[in-house]
Amino acid sequence: MVTATDDNFARRKHDLLQAMLAVNDLFYLASPHIKNLFIEDATRWFDENNILYTPKVKFSGISGFDYVFDFAIPKSGRLQKPERIIKAMANPSVDSAKSLILGWLETQPVRPADSEAMALLNDNERVSDTVVEALNNHKITPLYWTKREDYKELLAA
Repeated sequence: MVTATDDNFARRKHDLLQAMLAVNDLFYLASPHIKNLFIEDATRWFDENNILYTPKVKFSGISGFDYVFDFAIPKSGRLQKPERIIKAMANPSVDSAKSLILGWLETQPVRPADSEAMALLNDNERVSDTVVEALNNHKITPLYWTKREDYKELLAA
């Protein structure tokens, strides 16, 4: 709210609109947008390192519900590596881990038997041990973004 007189109405209105636009710009950094930025960073890194992948893959689970994963790396006969299904977690949390675990449990039976699930964790902030433990308990490999250079061979197709 601003208070204006006839003399400064235009200026006060302009200031108020500028403030509203600045607040709107903060909305851009809300969770869905940050998630997209993290996926864009991951995609760029995959591309720069010649990691073959299919983006935004959707699989139907045994319940008939569809689950979307951010990347699928195909099976490699040459390197003897299985299909790898990856979910990027911009903000790894218990809820995002539960969602990935459910998606993997639902889709694993309809994927090749040796398929592997992985979680690309944005660990610029601390990742909860509970999240990592839950992923490990379901044989979902956590991949830490800050250690991504260590995973090039693992992700090669």
